Amino acid sequence: AMEGGPSARIREGDCAVLKRDEVFKAVSVLRRRKIIFEKQWFYLDNAIGHIYGTTFEVTSGGNLQPKQEVEETTTETKEAGTDNRNIVDDGKSQKLTHDDIKALKDKGIKGQEIVQQLIENSTTFRDKTEFAQDKYIKKKKKKYEAVITIVKPSTRILSTMYYAREPGKINHLRYDTLAQMLTLGNIHAGNKMIVMETCAGLVLGAVMERMGGYGSIIQMYPGGGPVRAATSCFGFPRPFFDNLHEFPLSKVQSLLSGTFTTETLPADPEENALVEEESNGLTEEKQTPLQETEEEPTAEAAMEINPTEEQDAMDMNAEDVEFKENKEKENKENVREKQIKQWERRKKLLEAAALLREKNADGLIVASKFHPTPLLLSLLEFVAPSRPFVVYCQYKEPLLECYTKLRERGGVINLKLSETWLRNYQVLPDRSHPKLTMSGGGGYLLSGITVVLDKGKSDSSNSEALKMEEPSSKRCRLQDLPC
Repeated sequence: AMEGGPSARIREGDCAVLKRDEVFKAVSVLRRRKIIFEKQWFYLDNAIGHIYGTTFEVTSGGNLQPKQEVEETTTETKEAGTDNRNIVDDGKSQKLTHDDIKALKDKGIKGQEIVQQLIENSTTFRDKTEFAQDKYIKKKKKKYEAVITIVKPSTRILSTMYYAREPGKINHLRYDTLAQMLTLGNIHAGNKMIVMETCAGLVLGAVMERMGGYGSIIQMYPGGGPVRAATSCFGFPRPFFDNLHEFPLSKVQSLLSGTFTTETLPADPEENALVEEESNGLTEEKQTPLQETEEEPTAEAAMEINPTEEQDAMDMNAEDVEFKENKEKENKENVREKQIKQWERRKKLLEAAALLREKNADGLIVASKFHPTPLLLSLLEFVAPSRPFVVYCQYKEPLLECYTKLRERGGVINLKLSETWLRNYQVLPDRSHPKLTMSGGGGYLLSGITVVLDKGKSDSSNSEALKMEEPSSKRCRLQDLPC
């Protein structure tokens, strides 16, 4: 089967997503590793080699067994009531006690049979309407049938998972809004994209998936380094990362003004401290006073102790020296390693800077917790004319301000501020209706297209530029204002 085809097999070391009803969880497929999902614990060992999309049942000992499809027996005409008005929920309708159910489970009786027993021992089941009976069975199945489906990760699945589990980590970016971003940003193979996001790497992953490993991406990041927790859940093959570059936001201004250097690299704070210590020779100085204090007492005590102990003391000293030599050797190796790492980071940084300097990116995607205006005004400099850009924000006010600023600055057309509305429906015979819980907001998008910014006009008197842009009704008003 093809690598990403629908019939790809689950392999050890893969990134996979567990699914149960509408709940998802991303996991690494490793042997003998206990996984807890939806109050169930199990091992993924038996899933290896099966096709993605297989549904498994959790059996005793936490082993997964592929679920056999059982034909629903609907031959007997179900007894059902006409309505539920006489049913009182007093908690006494179920004859099986908690302990009875536990005993059934301990015997290793399957979930399906437990559900059957619950139905038989329910005094009110027959009086319920057909719909209520279905609902009852569904609810009990969910509780007692431990069924798990393993699916291949994709943008849709991962964005649904993050939105349901930890929406704060992705700035409450709803999956339909993410879909809009990919469309409005015209993301396709062969693009050169600039991505600035603080959504745990979900937006970056979505862009990478769309581009399919062709083209290049420059990820702009705040702070010490890019966060790619969600990106790693996609399980992209290695070549996908060959054309992924990163560039710190703190360097953007210096790159635009032409004062950019890699000398003041934003290294990790701990690394910095270590490198400084080793280069200043502080570490050696620190060790010398310790040695002196240790040696003095041994010299005095040596007169009183018998020869065997003396021998021990000498051996210990020799060991100390050896230990110190090893330590110094290690330190030198560490310094060397750090220097190599630093050199590699510098090289990568220079590559990213060179790509940005060309100022010919095919698009810009921004989805961060920062105010969009300053970000956009600086990052748009790197985008070629006639290219799309999309900015996501959880709130609409910052985008309104951004919209105004861009209109004043010029260099963009087709500016749109939009919000998508999403509603889930339950579709079942005779009872299709919108779901009762609905997401309140998926955030807002500001999109537009870059055009060549005519520097001459914007520098000359501002009112003239405004006169040319504004429609005639506004123009009159502008002239009426007292200067």
